[in-house]
Amino acid sequence: MNKHIGNSWDIVLNDEFNKEYFKKLEERIDNEYDTYLCHPDKDLIFNAFILTPIEKIKVVIIGQDPYFNENQAMGLSFSVKEGIKKPPSLENIFKEMQNDVNLEIPKSGDLTLLAKEGVFLLNATLSVRDKEPLSHKGLGWETFTDNVISLLNKVERPIVFILWGNNAKEKERLITSSHHLIIKSSHPSPLGAYNGFFNSKPFSRANKFLMSNSISPVDWNIIEE
Repeated sequence: MNKHIGNSWDIVLNDEFNKEYFKKLEERIDNEYDTYLCHPDKDLIFNAFILTPIEKIKVVIIGQDPYFNENQAMGLSFSVKEGIKKPPSLENIFKEMQNDVNLEIPKSGDLTLLAKEGVFLLNATLSVRDKEPLSHKGLGWETFTDNVISLLNKVERPIVFILWGNNAKEKERLITSSHHLIIKSSHPSPLGAYNGFFNSKPFSRANKFLMSNSISPVDWNIIEE
């Protein structure tokens, strides 16, 4: 597993990568990828970190684990590769985005532009076996991503944490600094969207908070001109 990210995360995560639990995690993940078909591609495991250096993070959106079908996962929570059919949760995210900030629903489900805008799209588990959801849960990823959230909690610059669904809301315990904003709702999945996700207006609320702290708002539009 290549841990070289190529930006400020390399320095921030240096101690984390040298911890005993992470060395065991690395060994397990390498074995999983050698033995099974796993997602995302190995060079995309840390894609969220590659695309969004820590000093550029404005918003954190926490997912559970990567999509488990071939060619979907790309190392960004909720995002799928260009040309891949958008999963129902992502469709609902775009519907709420249209309702909230009046944006056209894009044809692509690739959220790379959002990541480059400062939206840190972090899954709690960063890998998965093909067609086996949550198959890499318990290998050590949760310790790593919890520690990442704890590091972000210590950032003095205000950050918005968007927590959709119970798994994401469980991370609220790690966000203790009062200068951050937590936005919570049900999950955008078909089961949760009508139970509090729709009309929760997370995108405009995030931008309102950022602007109130003299931080430029996120351009949520991923349709390239």
